[in-house]
Amino acid sequence: MNNQQRLLSLDIFRGITIAGMTLVNNPGSWETVYPPLLHADWHGVTPTDWVFPFFLFIVGVAIPLALGRRKEAGADMGAIHRKIGRRVLVIFGFGLLLAAYPHFGIEDRQSGLARLHYALLAVFLLSLFVRELYPGEAHGALRRSLGYSALGAAAGMALIGIFIYDLSSLRIPGVLQRIALVYGASAMLYLHTSPRGQFRIAVGLLLGYWAMMTLIPVPGGYPPNLEPETNLGAWLDRTLMGGHLWSQSKVWDPEGLLSTLPAISSGLAGVLTGEWLRSDRSHYEKIAGMMAVGAGLLAISFVWDMAFPINKKIWTSSYVCYTSGVALLGLGLVYWLADAKGYRRWTKPFVVYGMNALFVYIATGLLVKLFVSIKWTDAAGEDINALGWLYQTLFVPAFESPYNASLAYGLFNVAFFLGLAWILYARKIFIRV
Repeated sequence: MNNQQRLLSLDIFRGITIAGMTLVNNPGSWETVYPPLLHADWHGVTPTDWVFPFFLFIVGVAIPLALGRRKEAGADMGAIHRKIGRRVLVIFGFGLLLAAYPHFGIEDRQSGLARLHYALLAVFLLSLFVRELYPGEAHGALRRSLGYSALGAAAGMALIGIFIYDLSSLRIPGVLQRIALVYGASAMLYLHTSPRGQFRIAVGLLLGYWAMMTLIPVPGGYPPNLEPETNLGAWLDRTLMGGHLWSQSKVWDPEGLLSTLPAISSGLAGVLTGEWLRSDRSHYEKIAGMMAVGAGLLAISFVWDMAFPINKKIWTSSYVCYTSGVALLGLGLVYWLADAKGYRRWTKPFVVYGMNALFVYIATGLLVKLFVSIKWTDAAGEDINALGWLYQTLFVPAFESPYNASLAYGLFNVAFFLGLAWILYARKIFIRV
């Protein structure tokens, strides 16, 4: 099987995942969401809890496909390490940007420096986006100019920040931050360990995390526990990051430090799958292997759930087994349909999404936060933002059920960002870091 065939299944599955992420992250109202489109409150799982670990799994699958030949050819490891490090820093940096955007803790948003900040922020984002619209050496001069423009805007924002930014409550962990860390760890382990070593490390991380969370007493007088505010991971996050945690909890974070360890196992499950797909086995041997291992992981997760409950917010080891099993079954099904059987007519929207998944995720976060930040007082004297106005004006009147209106708004977001991704796809523009 050639690279193009392998990447087709991965892009389809990545596209399905990012479409699901767009849907569940953007309801019209969080008060009226169908339960399958919400995360489980604590222990337990919903289809929404599949999305993030699927993305980490996909990141892992892509690593052998991208680095396999270079590793086997004995390429310069220093250059590969620098590329991995750069990607980690850029993805992590975008995560921090999304956390701070658009106000960066500015209190007086009408001051001259605040207005200059917003102008520089627009220049920074537009320069980066337009730069990607002109790929290749033919546009080298333009790309360099836009790069310098983005760098100058970022420097100006940093200078302004000395005087007006308040980042004392900036959230440090986050989705992109976890993706960056898992990618970096998984890529380095792929380069420097064998598949057997990667398997042992993945299992060791899951067992070690289970032991830490269930056997180590929590400083402050608490016994080992899995409660939101008093478990070991929450204590570690508060101790090391203080007020830089998830604003909805303030005392624990769903992408915390300790739970990143089992998340690396989610990435390594993808790495091992990618190595399996690179092998010379037949289509059906690969499908049978993925299905068998996926079913086995599900069985393990259901047994482990009795001692270490499946829980997305603390990324329990049973959760890793469960979601990796579902991901293997899902990717195996897509592989069978698209690659083995050649049924590809249905795949185009997901390929389009999958080829620019990072762009879609970042663009979604930027636009939603921008719409929420645009506020005014309506005729009834109530405060409203642009997102709420759009939902209340176009979607609520069109549907009798508020749940259907909320779902329709989420589907509108999926279609809107698919349209943006399709424009890039048609121009053969694939924004990567």
